[in-house]
Amino acid sequence: MDFKALTDEQLMAGVAKGGMNELGELVYRHQEQVLALAYRTLGHWDLAEDICQETFIRVYKSAKRYRPTAKLTTWLYRIVVNLCLDERRRAKRSPTELSSYTDQLASKQEDDPLDKQMINEKKRLVWEALAKLNKRERLSVVLHRFHGMSHSEGAKVTGWSQSAVESLLVRSYQKLRRQLKEFKENDR
Repeated sequence: MDFKALTDEQLMAGVAKGGMNELGELVYRHQEQVLALAYRTLGHWDLAEDICQETFIRVYKSAKRYRPTAKLTTWLYRIVVNLCLDERRRAKRSPTELSSYTDQLASKQEDDPLDKQMINEKKRLVWEALAKLNKRERLSVVLHRFHGMSHSEGAKVTGWSQSAVESLLVRSYQKLRRQLKEFKENDR
């Protein structure tokens, strides 16, 4: 059977029947985004990898209860966010250390060393500004900006109301603009 031709919902139906091949295809399709979301939320690769693994274990264990009322990714990201929030509560970690991730953000960099340095400096400043946001603000920005979620999708993933997500985003982007304003003025 060609599992790549199946939809996520069809794969979940297979997982509900104990299908490990279907689970493997879901992992293949979504592991990168799950890992990225966990890392952007927690700021530690080792924890993000643990969260990613636990996410797919939970997908397998709860596949029989899954009902496709929304996109699978919404349900999947909800699991990731809940696991990340649990981890933060459990470990009471300091604000996310995002600076180690900056080198991996640009998909293409110029060959000129000055361009590379400027790009890296911009990325560092953006991630430092993100790290200064509180965890709810940071999570709303990560889901919206880096995972392309709409306000309603973000609300479903986090369990917050849509108006709360919208308010968090407005406040978060205002804070980021204020924090990055100085750099932008110096960049001219």
